[in-house]
Amino acid sequence: MPAPLNRIIIYTRRIPEMVTFYGEHFGYVARQLPGDRIVELVPVAGGIAILLHPAAKSQKEGQALVKLVFDVADVAGFCRAAAAKGLNFGPVYQADGYAFANTKDPSNNSVSVSSRAFAVGYGA
Repeated sequence: MPAPLNRIIIYTRRIPEMVTFYGEHFGYVARQLPGDRIVELVPVAGGIAILLHPAAKSQKEGQALVKLVFDVADVAGFCRAAAAKGLNFGPVYQADGYAFANTKDPSNNSVSVSSRAFAVGYGA
């Protein structure tokens, strides 16, 4: 039986900053039930939900070997628009038929924007 991936949990000590970051730069809306420690970030334009979970004192932020990749058709244009809102990406790299750029979220997790999904032969 298939089991689709629909949520990713990020452990963080910076929940308000993370809500702002993913909301402002990637179009997510925060949703939280009364009494729940987890804040669910729901993508307005479709995609995977991000669950923000309070990190334990023993957990080091940004330590996991995971990168969140957001599909954008125009990587350079997205990076310019993000910079105008205060989010700076590293250089735009050209790969085999697509481009990508990297940054970090407020909890030091790796985040990338990539046009791979729009490149011939790579799209879903």
